[in-house]
Amino acid sequence: MLIDRHHLARQTFGDAELARELLGLFAAQCRRLLPGIGDSALPPADRADLAHTLKGSALGVGAVRVAGLCGAIEEALRRGEEIGPALTDLRSAQAATLAEIGLG
Repeated sequence: MLIDRHHLARQTFGDAELARELLGLFAAQCRRLLPGIGDSALPPADRADLAHTLKGSALGVGAVRVAGLCGAIEEALRRGEEIGPALTDLRSAQAATLAEIGLG
């Protein structure tokens, strides 16, 4: 399971409508932020900030795998390291997570 549904239920106080809304916002952020994270033309600090933002969004809905990968990418970018393999993993995790929630 790529979304911790118990965490999401706690975050939304069991409100299924709110959970759907938050998942929709998370999906939109994934689609908006991931291209920038992977854009080597952007400064590494900007890309790290995008990864940090997506990490927070992922943690909010319980997308632990996406959050972990974003955190690793953020740290690597801030250290000036290569993120190729982690970015590939993030793209796969994002696609699988969005598919799991029916927004892929």
